Amino acid sequence: MVPDLNEALSRLDALINWERRDRDASMRRGLAPLEALLDRLGNPHRGLRAVHITGTKGKGTTSALVAGGLCAAGLRTGLYTSPHLERIHERIRIDGEPIRDADLARLLQTVLDARAACVNAGDAGVDSTWFDCLTAAAFLHFAEQRVDWAVVEVGLGGRLDSTNAIYGEVCVLTNVELEHTNVLGPTRRHIAAEKVGIVKPGSVLITALEPAGERACDDAAAVVEEHCARLGVRIVRPVPADGTIRSTNAALARAVLQELSLRAVGVRAEDLSDAVIAAAWLPGRLELRRVGVTPVVIDAAHVAESVERILRELRQQPEFSSRPVVLLALGRDKDAVGILKVLREHADRLVCTSVASGPLLDAGTLAQTAQGLGIAAETATQPDAGLARALQLTRADGWVLVAGSFYLAGAVRSLTQPWNEFNARCSRSSPTSS
Repeated sequence: MVPDLNEALSRLDALINWERRDRDASMRRGLAPLEALLDRLGNPHRGLRAVHITGTKGKGTTSALVAGGLCAAGLRTGLYTSPHLERIHERIRIDGEPIRDADLARLLQTVLDARAACVNAGDAGVDSTWFDCLTAAAFLHFAEQRVDWAVVEVGLGGRLDSTNAIYGEVCVLTNVELEHTNVLGPTRRHIAAEKVGIVKPGSVLITALEPAGERACDDAAAVVEEHCARLGVRIVRPVPADGTIRSTNAALARAVLQELSLRAVGVRAEDLSDAVIAAAWLPGRLELRRVGVTPVVIDAAHVAESVERILRELRQQPEFSSRPVVLLALGRDKDAVGILKVLREHADRLVCTSVASGPLLDAGTLAQTAQGLGIAAETATQPDAGLARALQLTRADGWVLVAGSFYLAGAVRSLTQPWNEFNARCSRSSPTSS
């Protein structure tokens, strides 16, 4: 990295970063700090046309697919996602390319200088966080680069998330599951209310949620429908109930492109071709890699329902018909017991590990909990040793699943190689392929 970027990242890392802390009721949320910061920067976000995407699972991938379709149509496109796996540059992209060192350094210094001015003035910007500043840098970059469209993934929740300073002409809510309950609320109804808060008058909402009443145990859809009805916002549901993870994300992205075409944007649903899907798919999201000839699936799923769906879908492929060895790390705020109960039904063995840079459970504690549930589990102090041990435990026709944490995904991804043939075949087999 260039020296200026090292300095800028050091200044940024001095700020509160909730991604590296236990997220609980003490977490400061709200738009006022970022809005004060953006005001000092000339409010670059106000000129951006945007697609805003939230949800418990799939929001990052759907964001990348929407951006891929827009790029394929020849539109200059900004993409803002989180978290990153290996380099912070991954979060801010123009036409699929990560931001350059020099641009990131300059933008961060500009934003951090604006924050310093907020501190001196004693305005709301004094409370702006690591994520606030990076979000402001992304919006400033998109404005300077004169993007035709910005595709913005929510960080946490939606209503009070920093990204909600932007106006999404088209909004997406992929799904609602129980996650971050100590911040967003204890039920799906509470969480839905937070996520649907990105929807504003004049927007359209695209979602994979089934209509209210079709699942008696889950009234999240009712909250979403009530909010949209109050605002006069139309809801589009393009996803069949039995859609796979890949086909669901693709269907949501194609529906976004279709809505944009209705707004006289030069894009069509067909612009999201199988080749574009394969190229745009984000790393660490249902990503097939390999070590030698052993398949290694990397997915940062950290909600029980998501882990179960991944394993259920993978078992339909011949390469994954056997029970995997799972390399697992989990955040301290995750439902470890719920996830472990899923793995008890689907996994052969567990190797539990942790990553020092994240707020993760101790590997020994995680393994002990697994063993208490009757799961064969052991520990590895480092992710690389954990992957090596998981491979060692894998049978001749077996495979490894790396799951539970983006920190873990980032730590082991470079130790594997891509398996492009399989990923391409998965894309072709999508029932929504055009």
